[in-house]
Amino acid sequence: MMKKNIFIFLLIFSSVFVYSCNQDDKINTMPTGTNNEVKQYSYLALGDSYTIGQSVGVEERWPAQLAESLFRTGYKVAPLKIIAQTGWTTGELKEAIQSEDLLESYNLVTLLIGVNNQYRGLDTLQYRNEFKELLDMAITFAGNDIKNVVVVSIPDYGVTPFGLARDPVKIAKEIDEFNQINLEETMKAKVTYVDITPISREAENNPELIASDGLHPSGKMYEEWVKLILPEVKMIFDNQIMEAR
Repeated sequence: MMKKNIFIFLLIFSSVFVYSCNQDDKINTMPTGTNNEVKQYSYLALGDSYTIGQSVGVEERWPAQLAESLFRTGYKVAPLKIIAQTGWTTGELKEAIQSEDLLESYNLVTLLIGVNNQYRGLDTLQYRNEFKELLDMAITFAGNDIKNVVVVSIPDYGVTPFGLARDPVKIAKEIDEFNQINLEETMKAKVTYVDITPISREAENNPELIASDGLHPSGKMYEEWVKLILPEVKMIFDNQIMEAR
C-alpha cells in the first residue's frame, strides 16, 4: 500500500514538473512585447499621399500595415493617428499639423514628406527649412525624444507609368537631391532614417508594386517598406519597455 502511494505521489509530482517546464518554455518563446499586454503604443504618421495610401485600401497603407505587423509580434498600437493628404508639400503639412488637436506625446512618430515640393518645382532651400521645422514638430510630439522618431525617404515615382511619360531621369535626380536634404537634417537631429527609395525603383520592372492609378505604390510595395521600418520600430518600443522598468 505504501509503495502504491509513493508511486501515485511521484506520478503527480512528475506531471506538475512537466507542466511547469512547458509553461516556462511558452514564456521564453513569446514574441517581444507580448509580456507587456496592457501597454498600448500610440503612433502618429505625418506625410502626404504616400502616408495616406492614395489608391490603396485603408488596411494597405504602410502605417496601417506597420501597426498590424507590430500587433502580430506582440505590440498593440492604439491609436494610429494619420495627418496626411494627397498633394501636400512641407508647408501644407505644417499648416495641417498646427490646426490639429494632438496628444501631448506619442510613442512613435513617422515623417515622410517632400515629393510634392519636387513635383511643383519648389525651392530646395525652402524644403530644407520646412523639413527641419517638421522634424522638430515630430520630435516634440514624440515626447521630445529623438529615439521615438523615424524619417522615411521619398520614393521615386519616375519609374511609374506616370513618371515615365514625363522625364524619369530628371525626376530621379531631383528626388535624390531632396532625399539628400532630408537625410542630412535627419542625421543632424540624430533621428532614425529608413531609405525606401531603392525599393520604389524596383517598380520599373515589377508592375505589381504600382497601384491602379499608375503613380502611387501598391499595397505590395508598402509591405516591402514595412519590412525595413518594422525592425527599427520594434527597437524603439523595446527601449521604451526597458526605460520603464
